[in-house]
Amino acid sequence: MRTPLISPSRRVRPASVQPLPLQPGDNLRGAGLMTLSMMGFSCNDAVIKFLTQDMPLYQAITLRGLFVMAALVVLASRSGGLQLRIGRNARLPMILRLVGEIASTLLFLNALQRMAIGDLTAVMQSLPLVVMLGAAVFFKEKLGWRRLIAVGVGMAGVLIILRPGSGTFGIWSLVALAAMLMVALRDLATRQFGREVSSTTIAFYAAVVVTLTGFILSLVQGWIMPELQHILLLILSGSFLTVGYVSAVAAMRVGEISAVAPFRYTSLLAAILLGLVVFGDWPDLWTWVGSGLVVGAGIYTIWREAQLGRRR
Repeated sequence: MRTPLISPSRRVRPASVQPLPLQPGDNLRGAGLMTLSMMGFSCNDAVIKFLTQDMPLYQAITLRGLFVMAALVVLASRSGGLQLRIGRNARLPMILRLVGEIASTLLFLNALQRMAIGDLTAVMQSLPLVVMLGAAVFFKEKLGWRRLIAVGVGMAGVLIILRPGSGTFGIWSLVALAAMLMVALRDLATRQFGREVSSTTIAFYAAVVVTLTGFILSLVQGWIMPELQHILLLILSGSFLTVGYVSAVAAMRVGEISAVAPFRYTSLLAAILLGLVVFGDWPDLWTWVGSGLVVGAGIYTIWREAQLGRRR
C-alpha cells in the first residue's frame, strides 16, 4: 500500500486518504511528470523575469493567468470538461492548497525579480526535504535518524547558499525561504486529494485564485499598454506554466513521493542554464557548495528509501 509521503515503516496514513495499490510503472511516470513540470516552471520563471523588466509584475500575473485558465479549459474539454464541484472531504485540502499557491506565487515572483534565477532555484531545492519533514510533523509518519540528519545537511546547504550575515543575505533571501515553505504546504495538501478530483480541476482553481489576486494587487501597482512582444511572451509563459501546473499536480499523485519528489532537482540545472544564457548569471562557489549539499541530502533519502524497501 502507498502512503502519501515518505515513511520508513509505511504504517501511518492520514484518515482522509484512501489507499490505492502502486501500479507497475507509477514511479517512472511520476518521475517523468515531475521532470516535465520542473522544465515548465523553470522556463516560465525565465520568461516572467525577462518580461517584468518592462511590465509591472501583477499585471503580468493577471494577463498570464487569463492565458493559463483558457488553456486549462481547452485541456479539460478534451477529457469531459472541468468538474468544479469539490466534495466535502476535499474542501479543506483545496483551501490549504490555494493558500499555499497564492502565497508561494507572490513571494517567489517578487524574489525572482531581485535574485539570480539560479540562486533562487537553489534555495527551492530543499523543498523535498521540507516536505518529508512535514510528513513526519503533521501526519505523524516515522522518520529515521539517518534521514533527519539528511534534512539537517540540506538545511545547512540552504544556509550556505544564502549566507546569513554576509552582503549577499537580505530581505529577499527570507522571501525565497518563505516561498519554499508555502510550496511545501501546497504539495502536502495536494496529496490529500482523492483521485476523483482531476489534476486539471485542481490546477484551474489555482490559476483562478492567483489571477484574481494578481488583478487586485495590479490595481495598486498600475498597468501599462502591452506591446506585441509582451503579448507573445505572456502566451509563452502561460504555456510553460500550464504544463508545469498540470504535470506538478499529476506527479504528486502518481507513484511514491520518495521516488517522485527528488526529480525536482532537475529544475536547478535548467535554472542555471537559463540564467547563464538569458541573463548572464553564473552561481558563485558557495552557491555550488550549498546546492551540492542540498541535492546530496536528497539523493541520500532516495537511496535510504530503496534500502528500507529491500528489507521489507
